[in-house]
Amino acid sequence: LKDQFDNLDKHTQWGIDFLEKYAKFVKERIEIEQNYAKQLRNLVKKYCPKRSPKDEEPRFTSCIAFFNILNELNDYAGQREVVAEEMGHRVYGELMRYSHDLKTERKMHLQEGRKAQQYLDMCWKQMDNSKKKFERECREAEKAQQSYERLDNDTNATKADVEKAKQQLNLRTHMADENKNEYAAQLQNFNGEQHKHYYIVIPQIYKQLQEMDERRTIKLSECYKGFADSERKVIPIISKCLEGMILAAKSVDEHRDSQLVIDCFKSGFEPPGDFPFEDYSQNIYRTISDGTISTPKQEGMRIDSKTTVGKAKGKLWLFGKKPKPQSPPLTPTSLFTSSTPNGSQYPIFSIEPVHYCMSDIKTGKPRIPSFRSLKRGYLYLQGPALEDFSHLPPEQRRKKLQQRIDELNRELQKETDQKDALIKMKDVYEKNPQMGDPSSLQPKLTETMSNMDRLRMEIHKNEAWLSEVEGKVAARSDRRHSSDINHLVTQGRESPEGSYTDDANQEVRGPPQQHTHPNEFDDEFEDDDPLPAIGHCKAIYPFDGHNEGTLAMKEGEILYIIEEDKGDGWTRARRHNGEEGYVPTSYIDVTLEKNSKGA
Repeated sequence: LKDQFDNLDKHTQWGIDFLEKYAKFVKERIEIEQNYAKQLRNLVKKYCPKRSPKDEEPRFTSCIAFFNILNELNDYAGQREVVAEEMGHRVYGELMRYSHDLKTERKMHLQEGRKAQQYLDMCWKQMDNSKKKFERECREAEKAQQSYERLDNDTNATKADVEKAKQQLNLRTHMADENKNEYAAQLQNFNGEQHKHYYIVIPQIYKQLQEMDERRTIKLSECYKGFADSERKVIPIISKCLEGMILAAKSVDEHRDSQLVIDCFKSGFEPPGDFPFEDYSQNIYRTISDGTISTPKQEGMRIDSKTTVGKAKGKLWLFGKKPKPQSPPLTPTSLFTSSTPNGSQYPIFSIEPVHYCMSDIKTGKPRIPSFRSLKRGYLYLQGPALEDFSHLPPEQRRKKLQQRIDELNRELQKETDQKDALIKMKDVYEKNPQMGDPSSLQPKLTETMSNMDRLRMEIHKNEAWLSEVEGKVAARSDRRHSSDINHLVTQGRESPEGSYTDDANQEVRGPPQQHTHPNEFDDEFEDDDPLPAIGHCKAIYPFDGHNEGTLAMKEGEILYIIEEDKGDGWTRARRHNGEEGYVPTSYIDVTLEKNSKGA
Protein backbone atom coordinates (compact mmCIF):
# COMPACT_ATOMS: atom_id res chain seq x y z
CA LEU A 1 0.00 0.00 0.00
CA LYS A 2 2.96 2.29 0.25
CA ASP A 3 2.81 3.24 -3.39
CA GLN A 4 -0.89 4.22 -3.04
CA PHE A 5 -0.22 6.96 -0.51
CA ASP A 6 0.93 9.38 -3.22
CA ASN A 7 -2.09 8.50 -5.36
CA LEU A 8 -4.41 9.27 -2.48
CA ASP A 9 -2.57 12.52 -1.94
CA LYS A 10 -3.19 13.48 -5.56
CA HIS A 11 -6.84 12.36 -5.48
CA THR A 12 -7.70 14.35 -2.37
CA GLN A 13 -5.99 17.39 -3.86
CA TRP A 14 -8.06 16.97 -7.03
CA GLY A 15 -11.22 16.78 -4.90
CA ILE A 16 -10.42 20.08 -3.19
CA ASP A 17 -9.60 21.69 -6.54
CA PHE A 18 -12.94 20.52 -7.96
CA LEU A 19 -14.74 21.90 -4.91
CA GLU A 20 -13.11 25.30 -5.38
CA LYS A 21 -13.89 25.17 -9.09
CA TYR A 22 -17.59 24.71 -8.34
CA ALA A 23 -17.40 27.50 -5.78
CA LYS A 24 -15.98 29.77 -8.47
CA PHE A 25 -18.85 28.77 -10.77
CA VAL A 26 -21.38 29.70 -8.06
CA LYS A 27 -19.61 33.02 -7.49
CA GLU A 28 -19.87 33.93 -11.17
CA ARG A 29 -23.53 32.92 -11.19
CA ILE A 30 -24.10 35.20 -8.17
CA GLU A 31 -22.43 38.08 -10.03
CA ILE A 32 -24.70 37.44 -13.04
CA GLU A 33 -27.78 37.52 -10.81
CA GLN A 34 -26.64 40.70 -9.09
CA ASN A 35 -25.86 42.43 -12.37
CA TYR A 36 -29.19 41.28 -13.81
CA ALA A 37 -31.09 42.61 -10.81
CA LYS A 38 -29.13 45.87 -10.94
CA GLN A 39 -29.86 46.35 -14.64
CA LEU A 40 -33.55 45.60 -14.07
CA ARG A 41 -33.71 48.18 -11.27
CA ASN A 42 -31.95 50.76 -13.43
CA LEU A 43 -34.41 50.02 -16.22
CA VAL A 44 -37.36 50.47 -13.86
CA LYS A 45 -35.85 53.67 -12.48
CA LYS A 46 -35.31 55.00 -16.00
CA TYR A 47 -38.92 54.52 -17.04
CA CYS A 48 -40.63 55.27 -13.74
CA PRO A 49 -42.51 58.61 -13.73
CA LYS A 50 -40.72 61.42 -11.97
CA ARG A 51 -43.54 63.54 -10.62
CA SER A 52 -43.12 66.72 -8.70
CA PRO A 53 -45.75 67.61 -6.07
CA LYS A 54 -47.41 69.97 -8.56
CA ASP A 55 -47.52 67.41 -11.35
CA GLU A 56 -51.10 66.48 -12.18
CA GLU A 57 -50.63 64.21 -15.16
CA PRO A 58 -53.85 62.36 -16.02
CA ARG A 59 -53.79 58.84 -14.67
CA PHE A 60 -54.72 56.83 -17.73
CA THR A 61 -55.33 53.14 -17.18
CA SER A 62 -52.66 52.29 -19.74
CA CYS A 63 -50.14 54.42 -17.81
CA ILE A 64 -51.22 52.92 -14.47
CA ALA A 65 -50.87 49.44 -15.93
CA PHE A 66 -47.38 50.26 -17.20
CA PHE A 67 -46.40 51.67 -13.79
CA ASN A 68 -47.77 48.52 -12.12
CA ILE A 69 -45.74 46.40 -14.52
CA LEU A 70 -42.66 48.43 -13.59
CA ASN A 71 -43.40 47.84 -9.90
CA GLU A 72 -43.80 44.11 -10.51
CA LEU A 73 -40.57 44.12 -12.50
CA ASN A 74 -38.88 45.88 -9.61
CA ASP A 75 -40.16 43.16 -7.27
CA TYR A 76 -38.90 40.58 -9.76
CA ALA A 77 -35.47 42.23 -9.64
CA GLY A 78 -35.66 42.00 -5.85
CA GLN A 79 -36.27 38.26 -6.14
CA ARG A 80 -33.19 37.92 -8.34
CA GLU A 81 -31.27 39.65 -5.56
CA VAL A 82 -32.76 37.19 -3.09
CA VAL A 83 -31.53 34.33 -5.30
CA ALA A 84 -28.04 35.83 -5.39
CA GLU A 85 -28.04 36.40 -1.64
CA GLU A 86 -29.28 32.86 -0.93
CA MET A 87 -26.67 31.35 -3.23
CA GLY A 88 -23.96 33.47 -1.70
CA HIS A 89 -24.90 32.56 1.87
CA ARG A 90 -26.04 28.96 1.48
CA VAL A 91 -23.82 27.70 -1.35
CA TYR A 92 -20.77 29.86 -2.02
CA GLY A 93 -20.07 30.81 1.58
CA GLU A 94 -20.57 27.24 2.75
CA LEU A 95 -18.30 25.92 0.02
CA MET A 96 -15.49 28.31 0.91
CA ARG A 97 -15.71 27.47 4.62
CA TYR A 98 -15.80 23.74 3.91
CA SER A 99 -12.90 24.01 1.48
CA HIS A 100 -10.79 25.64 4.17
CA ASP A 101 -11.71 22.95 6.70
CA LEU A 102 -11.10 20.24 4.12
CA LYS A 103 -7.62 21.52 3.37
CA THR A 104 -6.79 21.58 7.07
CA GLU A 105 -8.09 18.04 7.65
CA ARG A 106 -6.33 16.66 4.57
CA LYS A 107 -3.06 18.22 5.64
CA MET A 108 -3.40 16.68 9.10
CA HIS A 109 -4.10 13.19 7.72
CA LEU A 110 -1.23 13.37 5.26
CA GLN A 111 1.12 14.50 8.01
CA GLU A 112 0.04 11.54 10.14
CA GLY A 113 0.72 9.18 7.22
CA ARG A 114 4.11 10.70 6.60
CA LYS A 115 5.01 10.47 10.28
CA ALA A 116 4.02 6.80 10.36
CA GLN A 117 6.10 6.15 7.26
CA GLN A 118 9.05 8.01 8.73
CA TYR A 119 8.83 6.00 11.97
CA LEU A 120 8.74 2.72 10.03
CA ASP A 121 11.77 3.81 8.02
CA MET A 122 13.58 4.65 11.23
CA CYS A 123 12.83 1.17 12.64
CA TRP A 124 14.06 -0.39 9.45
CA LYS A 125 17.32 1.55 9.62
CA GLN A 126 17.91 0.49 13.22
CA MET A 127 17.28 -3.13 12.31
CA ASP A 128 19.54 -2.83 9.29
CA ASN A 129 22.36 -1.31 11.36
CA SER A 130 22.16 -4.04 13.96
CA LYS A 131 22.16 -6.61 11.19
CA LYS A 132 25.25 -5.15 9.58
CA LYS A 133 27.01 -4.90 12.94
CA PHE A 134 26.14 -8.50 13.72
CA GLU A 135 27.46 -9.55 10.34
CA ARG A 136 30.69 -7.66 10.88
CA GLU A 137 31.24 -9.15 14.34
CA CYS A 138 30.64 -12.62 12.98
CA ARG A 139 33.38 -12.09 10.40
CA GLU A 140 35.75 -10.81 13.07
CA ALA A 141 34.95 -13.85 15.23
CA GLU A 142 35.66 -16.18 12.28
CA LYS A 143 39.00 -14.46 11.70
CA ALA A 144 39.87 -14.76 15.39
CA GLN A 145 38.99 -18.47 15.33
CA GLN A 146 41.10 -19.09 12.23
CA SER A 147 44.05 -17.26 13.86
CA TYR A 148 43.69 -19.29 17.05
CA GLU A 149 43.53 -22.58 15.16
CA ARG A 150 46.63 -21.69 13.11
CA LEU A 151 48.64 -20.78 16.22
CA ASP A 152 47.35 -23.80 18.06
CA ASN A 153 48.56 -26.14 15.28
CA ASP A 154 51.86 -24.31 14.85
CA THR A 155 54.58 -26.06 16.87
CA ASN A 156 56.77 -23.08 16.77
CA ALA A 157 54.13 -20.77 18.37
CA THR A 158 54.64 -19.92 21.97
CA LYS A 159 52.12 -20.71 24.60
CA ALA A 160 51.58 -16.97 25.25
CA ASP A 161 50.69 -16.36 21.62
CA VAL A 162 48.23 -19.22 21.70
CA GLU A 163 46.60 -17.92 24.89
CA LYS A 164 46.40 -14.46 23.47
CA ALA A 165 44.74 -15.78 20.28
CA LYS A 166 42.32 -17.78 22.39
CA GLN A 167 41.35 -14.75 24.44
CA GLN A 168 40.83 -12.79 21.23
CA LEU A 169 38.57 -15.53 19.90
CA ASN A 170 36.51 -15.61 23.05
CA LEU A 171 36.09 -11.82 22.92
CA ARG A 172 34.99 -11.81 19.29
CA THR A 173 32.63 -14.67 19.87
CA HIS A 174 31.06 -12.89 22.83
CA MET A 175 30.62 -9.65 20.82
CA ALA A 176 29.09 -11.62 17.94
CA ASP A 177 26.60 -13.16 20.31
CA GLU A 178 25.66 -9.75 21.72
CA ASN A 179 25.17 -8.29 18.21
CA LYS A 180 23.18 -11.33 17.31
CA ASN A 181 20.85 -10.75 20.22
CA GLU A 182 20.57 -7.04 19.37
CA TYR A 183 19.85 -7.81 15.71
CA ALA A 184 17.18 -10.29 16.71
CA ALA A 185 15.57 -7.71 18.98
CA GLN A 186 15.67 -5.00 16.30
CA LEU A 187 14.31 -7.38 13.74
CA GLN A 188 11.46 -8.38 15.99
CA ASN A 189 10.70 -4.72 16.75
CA PHE A 190 10.78 -3.77 13.08
CA ASN A 191 8.50 -6.59 12.12
CA GLY A 192 6.07 -5.53 14.80
CA GLU A 193 6.13 -1.87 13.74
CA GLN A 194 5.83 -2.83 10.12
CA HIS A 195 2.78 -4.96 10.85
CA LYS A 196 1.28 -2.19 12.90
CA HIS A 197 2.04 0.32 10.15
CA TYR A 198 0.45 -1.61 7.32
CA TYR A 199 -2.42 -3.17 9.19
CA ILE A 200 -3.39 -0.50 11.71
CA VAL A 201 -1.90 2.99 11.18
CA ILE A 202 -2.01 3.32 7.41
CA PRO A 203 -5.49 1.78 7.02
CA GLN A 204 -6.79 4.14 9.67
CA ILE A 205 -5.28 7.14 7.86
CA TYR A 206 -6.66 5.93 4.54
CA LYS A 207 -10.06 5.44 6.12
CA GLN A 208 -9.99 9.00 7.43
CA LEU A 209 -9.03 10.27 3.97
CA GLN A 210 -11.82 8.19 2.48
CA GLU A 211 -14.36 9.61 4.92
CA MET A 212 -13.08 13.09 4.19
CA ASP A 213 -13.49 12.57 0.46
CA GLU A 214 -16.96 11.13 0.92
CA ARG A 215 -17.97 14.14 3.04
CA ARG A 216 -16.67 16.37 0.27
CA THR A 217 -18.86 14.51 -2.21
CA ILE A 218 -21.88 14.79 0.08
CA LYS A 219 -21.21 18.53 0.56
CA LEU A 220 -21.14 18.98 -3.20
CA SER A 221 -24.45 17.16 -3.47
CA GLU A 222 -25.97 19.41 -0.80
CA CYS A 223 -24.64 22.49 -2.56
CA TYR A 224 -26.12 21.31 -5.86
CA LYS A 225 -29.46 20.96 -4.14
CA GLY A 226 -29.13 24.31 -2.37
CA PHE A 227 -28.26 25.91 -5.69
CA ALA A 228 -31.54 24.66 -7.14
CA ASP A 229 -33.54 25.41 -3.97
CA SER A 230 -32.38 29.03 -4.05
CA GLU A 231 -34.08 29.38 -7.41
CA ARG A 232 -37.11 27.29 -6.52
CA LYS A 233 -37.93 29.27 -3.37
CA VAL A 234 -38.58 32.47 -5.30
CA ILE A 235 -40.63 30.83 -8.07
CA PRO A 236 -43.98 31.42 -6.23
CA ILE A 237 -43.18 35.10 -5.73
CA ILE A 238 -41.95 35.45 -9.31
CA SER A 239 -45.19 33.80 -10.45
CA LYS A 240 -47.14 36.40 -8.46
CA CYS A 241 -45.12 39.14 -10.13
CA LEU A 242 -45.97 37.73 -13.54
CA GLU A 243 -49.63 37.38 -12.53
CA GLY A 244 -49.55 41.02 -11.41
CA MET A 245 -48.26 42.00 -14.86
CA ILE A 246 -51.11 40.05 -16.47
CA LEU A 247 -53.68 41.69 -14.18
CA ALA A 248 -52.18 45.10 -15.01
CA ALA A 249 -52.57 44.33 -18.71
CA LYS A 250 -56.19 43.30 -18.15
CA SER A 251 -56.92 46.50 -16.18
CA VAL A 252 -56.42 48.71 -19.24
CA ASP A 253 -59.76 50.36 -20.04
CA GLU A 254 -59.89 52.34 -23.26
CA HIS A 255 -63.27 53.90 -22.41
CA ARG A 256 -62.01 55.18 -19.07
CA ASP A 257 -58.92 56.64 -20.74
CA SER A 258 -61.12 58.43 -23.25
CA GLN A 259 -63.25 59.80 -20.42
CA LEU A 260 -60.11 61.01 -18.62
CA VAL A 261 -59.06 62.88 -21.76
CA ILE A 262 -62.52 64.45 -21.93
CA ASP A 263 -62.44 65.44 -18.25
CA CYS A 264 -58.89 66.79 -18.56
CA PHE A 265 -59.53 69.06 -21.52
CA LYS A 266 -63.16 69.90 -20.85
CA SER A 267 -63.32 73.69 -20.71
CA GLY A 268 -66.99 74.42 -20.07
CA PHE A 269 -67.07 77.07 -22.80
CA GLU A 270 -70.17 77.41 -24.88
CA PRO A 271 -69.83 76.42 -28.54
CA PRO A 272 -69.75 79.39 -30.90
CA GLY A 273 -73.08 80.61 -32.14
CA ASP A 274 -74.34 80.44 -35.70
CA PHE A 275 -72.90 82.95 -38.13
CA PRO A 276 -75.48 85.56 -39.12
CA PHE A 277 -76.43 86.14 -42.69
CA GLU A 278 -74.72 89.25 -44.05
CA ASP A 279 -76.95 90.66 -46.76
CA TYR A 280 -74.69 92.53 -49.15
CA SER A 281 -77.50 92.93 -51.69
CA GLN A 282 -78.87 95.92 -49.78
CA ASN A 283 -76.60 98.32 -51.69
CA ILE A 284 -77.28 96.86 -55.10
CA TYR A 285 -79.58 99.03 -57.18
CA ARG A 286 -82.30 96.82 -58.49
CA THR A 287 -84.09 97.62 -61.71
CA ILE A 288 -87.69 98.42 -61.02
CA SER A 289 -89.69 96.09 -63.19
CA ASP A 290 -92.36 93.47 -62.89
CA GLY A 291 -89.90 90.70 -63.74
CA THR A 292 -87.51 91.22 -60.80
CA ILE A 293 -87.00 88.55 -58.20
CA SER A 294 -88.15 90.64 -55.22
CA THR A 295 -89.63 94.05 -54.49
CA PRO A 296 -86.92 96.60 -53.77
CA LYS A 297 -86.76 97.90 -50.23
CA GLN A 298 -87.66 101.42 -49.31
CA GLU A 299 -84.94 103.88 -48.59
CA GLY A 300 -85.84 103.87 -44.93
CA MET A 301 -85.28 100.12 -44.74
CA ARG A 302 -81.83 100.26 -46.38
CA ILE A 303 -79.09 99.53 -43.87
CA ASP A 304 -75.47 100.43 -44.20
CA SER A 305 -73.08 97.47 -44.49
CA LYS A 306 -70.94 99.03 -41.80
CA THR A 307 -73.59 98.06 -39.32
CA THR A 308 -72.90 94.37 -39.94
CA VAL A 309 -69.44 93.86 -41.30
CA GLY A 310 -67.92 96.64 -39.27
CA LYS A 311 -69.54 95.29 -36.16
CA ALA A 312 -68.33 91.74 -36.70
CA LYS A 313 -64.83 92.93 -37.36
CA GLY A 314 -64.95 95.52 -34.63
CA LYS A 315 -65.22 92.80 -32.00
CA LEU A 316 -62.10 91.18 -33.32
CA TRP A 317 -60.30 94.49 -33.49
CA LEU A 318 -59.94 94.46 -29.72
CA PHE A 319 -57.58 91.45 -29.67
CA GLY A 320 -56.88 90.66 -33.29
CA LYS A 321 -55.75 92.58 -36.32
CA LYS A 322 -57.30 95.80 -37.52
CA PRO A 323 -60.13 95.00 -39.94
CA LYS A 324 -59.56 95.41 -43.61
CA PRO A 325 -61.12 98.39 -45.40
CA GLN A 326 -64.67 97.97 -46.56
CA SER A 327 -65.16 96.66 -50.06
CA PRO A 328 -66.27 99.33 -52.52
CA PRO A 329 -70.02 99.49 -53.12
CA LEU A 330 -71.28 97.65 -56.11
CA THR A 331 -72.37 99.80 -59.00
CA PRO A 332 -75.36 99.39 -61.22
CA THR A 333 -73.03 98.32 -63.99
CA SER A 334 -72.54 95.04 -62.25
CA LEU A 335 -76.14 94.14 -62.91
CA PHE A 336 -77.89 93.44 -66.16
CA THR A 337 -81.00 91.61 -67.14
CA SER A 338 -81.67 88.67 -69.35
CA SER A 339 -84.85 87.59 -71.00
CA THR A 340 -86.38 84.19 -70.70
CA PRO A 341 -88.15 82.48 -73.56
CA ASN A 342 -91.50 83.66 -72.21
CA GLY A 343 -90.32 87.26 -72.23
CA SER A 344 -89.67 87.76 -68.51
CA GLN A 345 -86.50 89.29 -67.26
CA TYR A 346 -84.27 88.44 -64.28
CA PRO A 347 -81.14 90.10 -62.94
CA ILE A 348 -77.73 88.52 -63.51
CA PHE A 349 -74.73 89.55 -61.39
CA SER A 350 -71.32 89.83 -62.90
CA ILE A 351 -68.70 87.34 -61.68
CA GLU A 352 -66.20 89.81 -60.28
CA PRO A 353 -68.41 91.62 -57.69
CA VAL A 354 -69.83 88.34 -56.40
CA HIS A 355 -66.38 86.79 -56.21
CA TYR A 356 -65.16 89.87 -54.36
CA CYS A 357 -67.99 89.61 -51.83
CA MET A 358 -67.38 85.89 -51.24
CA SER A 359 -63.63 86.36 -50.80
CA ASP A 360 -64.28 89.16 -48.35
CA ILE A 361 -66.56 86.88 -46.35
CA LYS A 362 -63.99 84.08 -46.36
CA THR A 363 -61.07 86.28 -45.32
CA GLY A 364 -63.03 87.95 -42.55
CA LYS A 365 -62.33 86.46 -39.11
CA PRO A 366 -65.22 84.72 -37.33
CA ARG A 367 -67.25 86.74 -34.93
CA ILE A 368 -66.75 86.31 -31.21
CA PRO A 369 -69.98 84.71 -30.02
CA SER A 370 -70.26 86.46 -26.66
CA PHE A 371 -68.53 88.87 -24.30
CA ARG A 372 -67.86 85.92 -22.01
CA SER A 373 -65.38 84.28 -24.35
CA LEU A 374 -63.99 87.74 -25.13
CA LYS A 375 -63.28 88.27 -21.47
CA ARG A 376 -61.71 84.84 -21.19
CA GLY A 377 -59.48 85.47 -24.13
CA TYR A 378 -58.30 88.60 -22.37
CA LEU A 379 -57.68 86.71 -19.15
CA TYR A 380 -55.64 84.09 -20.99
CA LEU A 381 -53.35 86.91 -22.13
CA GLN A 382 -52.83 88.15 -18.59
CA GLY A 383 -49.96 85.69 -18.00
CA PRO A 384 -49.49 84.35 -14.46
CA ALA A 385 -52.12 82.21 -12.75
CA LEU A 386 -54.59 83.94 -10.41
CA GLU A 387 -55.44 82.85 -6.90
CA ASP A 388 -59.05 82.06 -7.77
CA PHE A 389 -58.04 80.27 -11.00
CA SER A 390 -60.18 82.67 -13.00
CA HIS A 391 -57.64 82.36 -15.81
CA LEU A 392 -58.77 78.77 -16.38
CA PRO A 393 -61.86 77.49 -18.20
CA PRO A 394 -64.88 76.96 -15.94
CA GLU A 395 -64.65 73.18 -15.72
CA GLN A 396 -60.89 73.19 -15.03
CA ARG A 397 -61.35 76.03 -12.56
CA ARG A 398 -63.96 73.99 -10.70
CA LYS A 399 -61.61 71.02 -10.47
CA LYS A 400 -58.71 73.15 -9.25
CA LEU A 401 -60.86 74.81 -6.60
CA GLN A 402 -62.20 71.45 -5.43
CA GLN A 403 -58.68 70.06 -5.16
CA ARG A 404 -57.56 73.09 -3.17
CA ILE A 405 -60.56 72.79 -0.84
CA ASP A 406 -59.76 69.12 -0.24
CA GLU A 407 -56.13 69.96 0.55
CA LEU A 408 -57.17 72.75 2.91
CA ASN A 409 -59.61 70.39 4.66
CA ARG A 410 -56.83 67.88 5.16
CA GLU A 411 -54.56 70.56 6.58
CA LEU A 412 -57.39 71.76 8.83
CA GLN A 413 -57.91 68.22 10.09
CA LYS A 414 -54.20 67.95 10.90
CA GLU A 415 -54.28 71.23 12.78
CA THR A 416 -57.42 70.09 14.62
CA ASP A 417 -55.76 66.86 15.66
CA GLN A 418 -52.71 68.79 16.78
CA LYS A 419 -54.89 71.14 18.81
CA ASP A 420 -56.65 68.21 20.50
CA ALA A 421 -53.28 66.63 21.28
CA LEU A 422 -51.98 69.88 22.76
CA ILE A 423 -55.12 70.29 24.89
CA LYS A 424 -54.77 66.73 26.21
CA MET A 425 -51.09 67.30 26.93
CA LYS A 426 -51.93 70.55 28.70
CA ASP A 427 -54.50 68.75 30.86
CA VAL A 428 -51.90 66.12 31.75
CA TYR A 429 -49.38 68.82 32.68
CA GLU A 430 -51.98 70.58 34.82
CA LYS A 431 -52.79 67.35 36.68
CA ASN A 432 -49.12 66.34 36.94
CA PRO A 433 -46.94 69.48 37.12
CA GLN A 434 -43.79 67.40 37.48
CA MET A 435 -44.21 66.22 33.87
CA GLY A 436 -44.04 69.73 32.39
CA ASP A 437 -45.18 73.33 32.46
CA PRO A 438 -48.71 73.83 31.01
CA SER A 439 -47.93 77.44 30.06
CA SER A 440 -45.15 76.28 27.74
CA LEU A 441 -47.79 74.78 25.43
CA GLN A 442 -49.82 78.00 25.15
CA PRO A 443 -47.75 79.60 22.31
CA LYS A 444 -48.02 76.46 20.25
CA LEU A 445 -51.73 76.19 20.98
CA THR A 446 -52.25 79.84 19.99
CA GLU A 447 -50.33 79.30 16.77
CA THR A 448 -52.42 76.20 15.99
CA MET A 449 -55.67 78.10 16.59
CA SER A 450 -54.43 80.90 14.34
CA ASN A 451 -53.61 78.41 11.62
CA MET A 452 -57.07 76.86 11.97
CA ASP A 453 -58.72 80.26 11.59
CA ARG A 454 -56.60 81.01 8.56
CA LEU A 455 -57.44 77.67 6.98
CA ARG A 456 -61.17 78.18 7.64
CA MET A 457 -61.01 81.54 5.95
CA GLU A 458 -59.25 80.01 2.96
CA ILE A 459 -61.84 77.22 2.80
CA HIS A 460 -64.72 79.72 2.92
CA LYS A 461 -63.12 81.85 0.25
CA ASN A 462 -62.54 78.90 -2.08
CA GLU A 463 -66.00 77.50 -1.40
CA ALA A 464 -67.46 80.84 -2.40
CA TRP A 465 -65.52 80.78 -5.65
CA LEU A 466 -66.55 77.16 -6.21
CA SER A 467 -70.24 77.91 -5.65
CA GLU A 468 -69.93 80.84 -8.05
CA VAL A 469 -68.37 78.63 -10.72
CA GLU A 470 -70.91 75.84 -10.21
CA GLY A 471 -73.77 78.33 -10.38
CA LYS A 472 -72.50 79.79 -13.63
CA VAL A 473 -71.91 76.37 -15.15
CA ALA A 474 -75.45 75.32 -14.25
CA ALA A 475 -76.87 78.57 -15.64
CA ARG A 476 -74.87 78.16 -18.80
CA SER A 477 -76.19 74.63 -19.18
CA ASP A 478 -79.77 75.86 -18.79
CA ARG A 479 -79.21 78.61 -21.32
CA ARG A 480 -77.65 76.16 -23.76
CA HIS A 481 -80.62 73.82 -23.36
CA SER A 482 -83.15 76.58 -23.88
CA SER A 483 -81.23 77.94 -26.86
CA ASP A 484 -81.20 74.48 -28.44
CA ILE A 485 -84.98 74.27 -28.01
CA ASN A 486 -85.48 77.75 -29.44
CA HIS A 487 -83.23 76.89 -32.35
CA LEU A 488 -85.34 73.85 -33.16
CA VAL A 489 -88.74 75.52 -32.62
CA THR A 490 -88.24 78.97 -34.06
CA GLN A 491 -89.18 79.32 -37.71
CA GLY A 492 -87.70 81.94 -39.95
CA ARG A 493 -84.27 83.48 -40.36
CA GLU A 494 -81.87 84.68 -37.72
CA SER A 495 -80.66 88.22 -37.96
CA PRO A 496 -77.04 89.16 -37.30
CA GLU A 497 -77.88 90.27 -33.77
CA GLY A 498 -79.91 87.20 -32.84
CA SER A 499 -83.44 88.52 -33.70
CA TYR A 500 -85.70 86.40 -35.84
CA THR A 501 -87.90 87.63 -38.69
CA ASP A 502 -90.16 85.83 -41.11
CA ASP A 503 -89.30 88.01 -44.03
CA ALA A 504 -85.75 88.34 -45.27
CA ASN A 505 -86.52 91.87 -46.42
CA GLN A 506 -87.82 92.92 -43.02
CA GLU A 507 -84.61 92.32 -41.02
CA VAL A 508 -84.13 95.13 -38.55
CA ARG A 509 -80.77 95.31 -36.85
CA GLY A 510 -80.28 96.90 -33.48
CA PRO A 511 -77.75 99.54 -32.77
CA PRO A 512 -74.14 98.31 -32.61
CA GLN A 513 -72.86 97.60 -29.14
CA GLN A 514 -70.12 99.82 -27.87
CA HIS A 515 -66.74 98.25 -27.27
CA THR A 516 -65.53 98.66 -23.74
CA HIS A 517 -62.43 97.63 -21.78
CA PRO A 518 -62.26 93.90 -21.07
CA ASN A 519 -62.52 94.48 -17.33
CA GLU A 520 -65.96 95.99 -17.87
CA PHE A 521 -67.22 92.91 -19.64
CA ASP A 522 -68.42 91.13 -16.54
CA ASP A 523 -70.54 88.84 -18.53
CA GLU A 524 -73.71 87.90 -17.68
CA PHE A 525 -70.95 88.69 -15.17
CA GLU A 526 -72.07 88.89 -11.56
CA ASP A 527 -75.70 88.65 -12.52
CA ASP A 528 -76.56 86.29 -9.62
CA ASP A 529 -79.26 87.47 -7.27
CA PRO A 530 -78.09 88.25 -3.69
CA LEU A 531 -78.78 85.62 -1.07
CA PRO A 532 -81.93 86.26 0.99
CA ALA A 533 -81.56 87.25 4.62
CA ILE A 534 -82.53 84.54 7.11
CA GLY A 535 -82.25 86.75 10.18
CA HIS A 536 -80.33 89.62 11.72
CA CYS A 537 -77.61 90.09 14.30
CA LYS A 538 -76.12 92.72 16.57
CA ALA A 539 -72.36 93.13 16.99
CA ILE A 540 -71.34 92.56 20.61
CA TYR A 541 -67.67 93.33 19.96
CA PRO A 542 -65.94 95.27 17.18
CA PHE A 543 -64.20 93.30 14.43
CA ASP A 544 -61.55 94.78 12.12
CA GLY A 545 -62.00 92.31 9.22
CA HIS A 546 -58.54 92.74 7.71
CA ASN A 547 -58.47 89.25 6.13
CA GLU A 548 -59.91 88.74 2.68
CA GLY A 549 -63.53 87.60 2.75
CA THR A 550 -64.27 89.01 6.21
CA LEU A 551 -66.60 91.91 7.02
CA ALA A 552 -65.56 94.64 9.43
CA MET A 553 -68.19 95.74 11.98
CA LYS A 554 -68.54 98.11 14.88
CA GLU A 555 -69.95 97.37 18.29
CA GLY A 556 -73.73 97.59 18.27
CA GLU A 557 -73.99 97.50 14.46
CA ILE A 558 -77.00 95.65 13.01
CA LEU A 559 -76.34 93.25 10.10
CA TYR A 560 -78.39 90.82 8.05
CA ILE A 561 -77.67 87.09 8.37
CA ILE A 562 -77.51 85.37 4.97
CA GLU A 563 -75.75 82.13 5.97
CA GLU A 564 -75.63 80.39 9.33
CA ASP A 565 -72.53 79.14 11.15
CA LYS A 566 -71.63 75.68 9.78
CA GLY A 567 -69.66 74.71 12.86
CA ASP A 568 -66.42 76.49 11.97
CA GLY A 569 -67.07 79.63 14.04
CA TRP A 570 -67.96 82.00 11.15
CA THR A 571 -71.28 83.48 10.04
CA ARG A 572 -71.94 85.17 6.70
CA ALA A 573 -73.56 88.60 7.02
CA ARG A 574 -74.52 91.59 4.89
CA ARG A 575 -74.72 95.31 5.55
CA HIS A 576 -77.56 97.55 4.47
CA ASN A 577 -75.44 98.78 1.55
CA GLY A 578 -75.07 95.23 0.21
CA GLU A 579 -71.49 94.57 1.39
CA GLU A 580 -71.07 90.91 2.42
CA GLY A 581 -68.50 88.91 4.35
CA TYR A 582 -67.83 86.57 7.25
CA VAL A 583 -67.84 87.63 10.90
CA PRO A 584 -66.97 85.59 14.04
CA THR A 585 -70.08 83.95 15.47
CA SER A 586 -68.87 84.61 19.01
CA TYR A 587 -68.78 88.38 18.28
CA ILE A 588 -72.47 88.71 17.41
CA ASP A 589 -75.92 88.11 18.90
CA VAL A 590 -77.90 86.23 16.24
CA THR A 591 -81.68 86.31 15.80
CA LEU A 592 -83.03 84.04 13.06
CA GLU A 593 -86.40 84.56 11.35
CA LYS A 594 -89.01 81.85 11.68
CA ASN A 595 -89.40 81.85 7.91
CA SER A 596 -85.90 81.15 6.58
CA LYS A 597 -86.90 82.47 3.17
CA GLY A 598 -88.01 85.80 4.64
CA ALA A 599 -86.87 89.42 4.69
